[in-house]
Amino acid sequence: MSSRRTATQRYGVAFRAMLVFTAVLGLAYPLTITLIGQLALPAQANGSLVTVETKTGGPETVGSALIGQSFTDAEGTPLPEWFQPRPSAAGDGYDAAASSGSNWGPENPDLIQAITERKKAIAESDGARAEHIPADALTASASGLDPHISPAYARLQVSRIAQERGLPEADVSALVESNIQGRDLGYLGDPTVNVLELNIALAGLKG
Repeated sequence: MSSRRTATQRYGVAFRAMLVFTAVLGLAYPLTITLIGQLALPAQANGSLVTVETKTGGPETVGSALIGQSFTDAEGTPLPEWFQPRPSAAGDGYDAAASSGSNWGPENPDLIQAITERKKAIAESDGARAEHIPADALTASASGLDPHISPAYARLQVSRIAQERGLPEADVSALVESNIQGRDLGYLGDPTVNVLELNIALAGLKG
């Protein structure tokens, strides 16, 4: 009888502990963190979404500042009037549900072929010499979701975009320079340009 009562007590303690931890860790903690996020950093907590004003005057979400996206037509051809992001190996391109790099080594023939094709396409579209094309224009990031390109790649596209949009090249160049983001904390990483934010600013130029 004593051992049976002891076992019952143990089960009771375990059950009560489960209820307490479920309430604290499954309900109270997530709700507290969610509340702190919504009050202190609402934009980041909600996915760093980017919105623009539509012609009807209402806001429209066009993407996230943290996840890149393609600027192509229905066939996947890059649209020449927009700044292009770096290549993506995530799914069909910038698929947040399939984040990954290509996992190809530097001597992989598929990687070499992809780089060669991209280099040729950029040389033709932007009139750039092959040795002047930056690495981020030719290779995908490890996540496949990188929303940024280097200032060098953004500058490389200025002439094409100015011509396509009938804009002064100096205006497009100034737009790139004003959208360069410095190193994190002043010393981490390299300067970058967020392609989505740059294209939104580009859409505001009159040409």
